[in-house]
Amino acid sequence: MQPLNGETLTSLSAGVATPTYDRSQVRAGIVHLGVGGFHRSHQAMYVDRLLEQGAAQDWGICGVGVLPSDRRMAEVMAAQDCLYTLVLKHPDGSYDARVVGSIVEYLLAPDDPEAVVEKMAAAETRIVSMTVTEGGYNISAVTGAFDPADPDVVHDLRPGAALRTAFGLVTEALVRRRDRGLAPFTVVSCDNIEHNGDVARRSFAAFAGLRDRDLGAWVEREVSFPNSMVDRITPATTDEDRAEVARRFGIEDRWPVVSEPFTQWVLEDRFGLGRPPLEDAGVQLVGDVEPYEMMKLRLLNASHQALAYLGHLAGHRLVHDAAQDPLFRRFLLGYMEEEATPTLAPVPGIDVADYRQDLITRFSNPAVRDTLARLAFDGSERLPKWLLPVVRDNLASGGEVRRSAAVVAGWARYAEGVDEEGHPIEIVDRRRDSLVANARRQREDPLAFIADRDLFGDLVDDERFTSHYLATLASLHEHGARATLAALVQEVRQPA
Repeated sequence: MQPLNGETLTSLSAGVATPTYDRSQVRAGIVHLGVGGFHRSHQAMYVDRLLEQGAAQDWGICGVGVLPSDRRMAEVMAAQDCLYTLVLKHPDGSYDARVVGSIVEYLLAPDDPEAVVEKMAAAETRIVSMTVTEGGYNISAVTGAFDPADPDVVHDLRPGAALRTAFGLVTEALVRRRDRGLAPFTVVSCDNIEHNGDVARRSFAAFAGLRDRDLGAWVEREVSFPNSMVDRITPATTDEDRAEVARRFGIEDRWPVVSEPFTQWVLEDRFGLGRPPLEDAGVQLVGDVEPYEMMKLRLLNASHQALAYLGHLAGHRLVHDAAQDPLFRRFLLGYMEEEATPTLAPVPGIDVADYRQDLITRFSNPAVRDTLARLAFDGSERLPKWLLPVVRDNLASGGEVRRSAAVVAGWARYAEGVDEEGHPIEIVDRRRDSLVANARRQREDPLAFIADRDLFGDLVDDERFTSHYLATLASLHEHGARATLAALVQEVRQPA
């Protein structure tokens, strides 16, 4: 058994691809905030592809952990010289493994925020990218406003504070670059948010404006924030995954990454200080990401929300089990065809009908073993950004909303924290207390859950939506998820 690090790299099993490039010659031109499984299966993989081609030696990655909970990642990165094994799990049960070497440095901001700021302020850094989760931008999904009262934001606005947030770290680095006569780096959001670059611009400019009004205007005007669409299903790494990597490949990797074979990155070609030749690694560089982004968020991510809540209530725990269930397949395809797709603009180069079928195939991959619990994580930051825009567009156009209303009702029933067998459901959400409290009131006040206007805006006032929502919620309580979905799938065959 070989522990994974720089010294053992050349002696690993022949069944594992390893970097042939000299990592000692790779310099970090990208600083990435929020190094988790997805970043390591996606952006870092694309940069590794370029390095393997003999390109982009000045575009290596310096990873940054922003949160105290990132300490474990920092320890693993230090022990393994920032190397990790990326394992692709194919539906037929075969595995492809590669050690990725594109991350060449890792910093933990809670230990040394000054080092992180100086790394971004350095002339060599030309891109700062991030995966800080859908909730990491501190912007309301309903109002689009930045929350200046967030405790960590308030802390970071104090002069001389030890910076805690991505906003504080990035803004201070931009200020130092401006003071030193260096052009600002490009900020690339890789999170699942509609118009993620625009959201990032609004968020960071708002924070900078709280620090100094002119600084906020400068960030808004001078810093590039390209939009992007990212896609690769990457479940959380388990102890079983670590054991499987050890058994199959003889590698002792403390934090490997497992993912599906499919990957996609669509990126606006708007970079202030240049970029690596990402198109040579398979990235789609486009003038407008929006059609791709809307397709992915409203078809893939919103469908994941349907599986997360209704699937759990129906007794499933793994994504592929729910996706292989004929009832759920019919429900998801119906949602995608009749509710999500009519809200989409044409997507250049994509056959959306094929894309929908491919999603079902991807969800059904038994090797990935993705969990419904992962999909249900932080639903208050996800469902309002992915599903509710579909609802609003269809309400405005007179389109179908019954399946979307059923997903919201499924979330409301799930948030009661008890399944149909009386077993507890662990609700993992930053709004957990209010979600559970509202959900547990809904048997007496059926609209209690969606009366939260911070999450749902004025949907509670729309009788067309609430009529479908209330009917589904009542059926979930009386008949359960399977019977409710079966009746709904039958019902929506008829005209609304």
